[in-house]
Amino acid sequence: MPKIRLLPHPDLCPEGREIDVKPGASLCQSLLKAGVEIEHACEMVAACSTCHVYVRDGGDSLAGPNDNEDDQLDNAWGLEAQSRLACCVKLKDTDITVEFPKHTRNHAREH
Repeated sequence: MPKIRLLPHPDLCPEGREIDVKPGASLCQSLLKAGVEIEHACEMVAACSTCHVYVRDGGDSLAGPNDNEDDQLDNAWGLEAQSRLACCVKLKDTDITVEFPKHTRNHAREH
């Protein structure tokens, strides 16, 4: 069973965290299920880029972004080569390490 290693983020997981997930699971849904309140303003249909994350390790094991994800990533704050939309990432059998950006493009956070 793959693990998601979360690097510390002051709001989402201040001390970092490790989450076990099933292969084929959505990264965004797995984070939400584990109580990590990642932004997902478009309800996970790759239309907003608020679930932008950096896959710091294990990204080579994931399927590459499709055209829709690439288009939305252009709108993400702090875009890097390791940027992905959590709603588009499907976990495989390999562990990944995820870092959350400092900011999202959402101006207000809803709980």
